[in-house]
Amino acid sequence: MHRRHDGALPLPQQLSPSLLLRRAAADDVPALVALLTDDPLGRSRETTDLGPYRAAFAEVDADPAHLLVVAESVGEVVGTLQLSVLPSLARLGARRAQLEAVRVHRDHRGAGVGSALVRWAVAEAGRRGCRLVQLTSDLRRPEAHDRPRELIIGRWLRDTRVPATIGR
Repeated sequence: MHRRHDGALPLPQQLSPSLLLRRAAADDVPALVALLTDDPLGRSRETTDLGPYRAAFAEVDADPAHLLVVAESVGEVVGTLQLSVLPSLARLGARRAQLEAVRVHRDHRGAGVGSALVRWAVAEAGRRGCRLVQLTSDLRRPEAHDRPRELIIGRWLRDTRVPATIGR
């Protein structure tokens, strides 16, 4: 059984002196769509019509198994990701976390925003009882795969001190 984490969720949270992490709000949808369309794949599969995104946001926001967060710098949305907690029969019924739609504004790429988002999400997954973390990524997005897997996931798992059973 999942419960809403609004009261216990450590948000908003200052990830760095200039980076605030908070739960996404309906008013963030235009900024989130801008992040989704800010690369060749996004431009070809997303739309500027906010209707479908507003409906999807309402559905995600209403489901306690899902959390959409934004990273803010000086009042501007500069990053986002969705954390979903999924039940599973495998691994003795272990919960798993899925991280998806990790996006960083082009002017803030390379500044550690994506790393900070994922580190927080992995720690939050552990707090929610997840024993496995999955990060989705489109294979047609080579810039997302520039770093070796160990740097992308392995370091985050060690640095956030999540339970040793995550990833096994």
